[in-house]
Amino acid sequence: MSRPLAWIAALALVAALPWIDLMLPPYWRLGGDVGPILELAIAALGLNLLVGNAGLLNLGSAAFVAVGAYAFSILTTVVYPFQIGIAGGTIGAMAIAALVGYVIAAPTLRLRGDYLAIVTLGFGEIAKDLVTNLDVITSGAEGLTLEPLTGQRAWLWPYYLALAILAVLVVALTNLDHSRFGRALAAVREDELAASASGVPAQRAKLWAFLGCAALCGLYGALYANRLRFSGLPTNYDFQLSLVILSAVILGGMGSIPGVILGAFIIGGLNSIVLGKVGDLLVHLGLPNDSNSLASPSNWKFLIFGLCLILMMRFRPAGLIPARRLPAPPRAKPDGAAHGSA
Repeated sequence: MSRPLAWIAALALVAALPWIDLMLPPYWRLGGDVGPILELAIAALGLNLLVGNAGLLNLGSAAFVAVGAYAFSILTTVVYPFQIGIAGGTIGAMAIAALVGYVIAAPTLRLRGDYLAIVTLGFGEIAKDLVTNLDVITSGAEGLTLEPLTGQRAWLWPYYLALAILAVLVVALTNLDHSRFGRALAAVREDELAASASGVPAQRAKLWAFLGCAALCGLYGALYANRLRFSGLPTNYDFQLSLVILSAVILGGMGSIPGVILGAFIIGGLNSIVLGKVGDLLVHLGLPNDSNSLASPSNWKFLIFGLCLILMMRFRPAGLIPARRLPAPPRAKPDGAAHGSA
């Protein structure tokens, strides 16, 4: 099967999943669990733009998710006078997240390697505490509650909204990989000094990649808040969320769009579907399933994530679906060689 047909088949399957659920027993229904995975894939694609394409490590992606979630909630809740609607709130959340990304990236992108990772890690921790302490705006540890969606299957349209955005992102990012900007990011990733010496605007390319990462993580936050009709708690946006998003990128394959989406489905599916079903099974069998119990599947999550990453680094270091490197443009033969072969 060709790659376009594979994308179309996967899109059709995910689009039909909510209706397949109607024919399944409640225990086996997955549509409500796949929606959050689609949102996670959007954030993973955003982080992949920075980590996979530009080669810059960001350990604070959860902070931009928090910015998007709270910005969306503030722009749409009845508590504040804005109330610009879901579309306006989503766009506004992306813009605000990108603006915060610019404030962080402009002075720090000259740092390289571990130094940039430490800065983003510190920003992630500061952002979580800042959201908690700005209780006049964010309601502190309680979060912001939005008006609930009405309808028996009200979760359907956030599901299809996330699916449509993900499909558009796949097309856009695939074209970006083959554009001049995509080649500039690839050059920066391979050797920033050589790229700068060759005339590639390395700082500008890194800045735009960082802004794109921040905006897409903010989009994830907006979709998350819209689906739950709640901004989330500040503790939802800790380093563990950054680790989950990064794990999806590494597991699937850095720089690989289908790989990152597959990684998001594996990480998200393991978390919300597999461990969730195992937890339900433990309850059905009368076994302990509270968070304080070692038998609780929620306590296995990061152990399993770590084992998966160790196995990946050992057997498939490039990821499940490695990125396909773009071929170099053909070089013209020297005049002497052309005359000699004539």
